[in-house]
Amino acid sequence: MEQPTSIASLLASGERSFSFEFFPPKDAAGEEVLWRSISELEPLRPTFVSVTYGAGGTTRDRTIEITGRIARETSMTPMAHLTCVGHTVEELGGILDSLAAAGVTNVLALRGDPPGGPGTEWIRTEGGVDYAADLVALVRGHGPFSVGVAVFPEGHRDSTSLDQDVAVMKAKYDAGAEFGVTEMVLRASDYFGLVERCRAAGIDMPIIPGIMPILAVGSMKKMVELSGREMPAETLARIEPLAENPEAVRAEGIRIATELCDELLAGGAPGLHFYTLNRSKATREIYASLACNA
Repeated sequence: MEQPTSIASLLASGERSFSFEFFPPKDAAGEEVLWRSISELEPLRPTFVSVTYGAGGTTRDRTIEITGRIARETSMTPMAHLTCVGHTVEELGGILDSLAAAGVTNVLALRGDPPGGPGTEWIRTEGGVDYAADLVALVRGHGPFSVGVAVFPEGHRDSTSLDQDVAVMKAKYDAGAEFGVTEMVLRASDYFGLVERCRAAGIDMPIIPGIMPILAVGSMKKMVELSGREMPAETLARIEPLAENPEAVRAEGIRIATELCDELLAGGAPGLHFYTLNRSKATREIYASLACNA
């Protein structure tokens, strides 16, 4: 029997999911790092791998190229990110046609950050769509795509409340979203609270927690700030005393991420989605240390 390539089908099998995220590199050196990381992670047999989409669609062609190459040359199932930003409905249809022609039938449908960056005013594209739910419906109506969406453990930075955030999630689910992937989880309790809110609202789809290990204090704080959140005090208490020792920060960051992953899986998360930043070493270290792989 042929291995299913729909991520929704893979998740429905009930097996624990492990997946990895990459971004399109800017130059030849970055390209080499990316494909080395992909080859090093392939033996872990991920359920799927995803490739991000630059602000305003700036990496559109490279996203299509990379996901297509993964589909052709590896054993892994690729998923391409797609955003509303800067595209008309006609252009979005053309992108979906290009993905399908490249053998990519899984899409993560995102509104995307406003052109001015996170937290700035949303500027609509004439002839485009404004919301992720609209994009989900467009993708589902365009062909046999499996569609995932972004989910936010502490609420999206633009949401006025957790209730409004769940209403947005419900709209995406009703439009045809089949699974969710969260932004990086900082506390397991945030993830479990999110799942509870979604289930209470009738959102019955797998929600996979996103994992990003702390490898440097400053860069992690910046990423958390961009998402409109704050680092948990209990995490800062463990890493800030080590700030002058990069190796110690990295080692403690790996320990924190491993503990978080174990807690998420023990609590019923259907899997883990690792934000690799195109590097494989930290992800492989965490994977090897998980209680389920001991």
